[in-house]
Amino acid sequence: MLALRARLAEWIESPRIRFTIIGIIIFNAILLGMETSPALMSTAGPLIVALDRACLTIFVIEIAIKMFAFGPRFFRSGWNVFDFLIVGIALVPAAQGLSVLRALRILRVLRVISVAPRLRRVVEGFITALPGMGSVFLLMAIIFYIGAVMATKLFATSFPDWFGDLGRSAYSLFQIMTLESWSMGIVRPVMEVYPYAWIFFVPFIMVTTFAVVNLLVGLIVNSMQDAHAEETNAATDAYRDEVLARLTAIETQLAKSEPAADKK
Repeated sequence: MLALRARLAEWIESPRIRFTIIGIIIFNAILLGMETSPALMSTAGPLIVALDRACLTIFVIEIAIKMFAFGPRFFRSGWNVFDFLIVGIALVPAAQGLSVLRALRILRVLRVISVAPRLRRVVEGFITALPGMGSVFLLMAIIFYIGAVMATKLFATSFPDWFGDLGRSAYSLFQIMTLESWSMGIVRPVMEVYPYAWIFFVPFIMVTTFAVVNLLVGLIVNSMQDAHAEETNAATDAYRDEVLARLTAIETQLAKSEPAADKK
């Protein structure tokens, strides 16, 4: 039994099977996109649905094989749990109040992350950056709260649609931070009534758009570089151990052959 499990684990984790699963995931994503077209569903609806179910069946079989091959160790991997949940959602009957779950089937596309090492590295780097990002988000929330209170006090009277209350001011400031129609859409109209409003908006953009947002990007990039460095170091250590093992085997073989040569 243990030998069978070991062979199944090696087979299901092989590059050939991994690339096959990636291909099926992409194919399934195309099918789910085709289901949104009434014209395609009217002409080839049964075929599309049948192929979608075939893809789901393959995913279920893959998860079942992994659970059998790895046993309790299957749930020790966060990526295995992720795959289990994604496939499990697709198996929930989409009826009555659960009809919204049909839209969640597209989440199966996310499985490509768990079987593509490079994508996994990106996600792991992002997750590693979350603690630092939490501090930056807290800083951003404080800045937005201060800015929203100030904007409401300053501009609510003349521009109630944009700065009438705290929520509207925060949303308008978020639009300004993203630089989407911030000048002609909001700031210049405000400056027609309040000529010195730029003293408030320009520093806000400098702090949020060019400082805090770039700080978030820097944290994510740094975490990805750290994850890549750890992976590189692990590969280097494995290669070094392999080389040392080969050298040890060669030394042992030479030590055995020396006494035979001395006897001659």
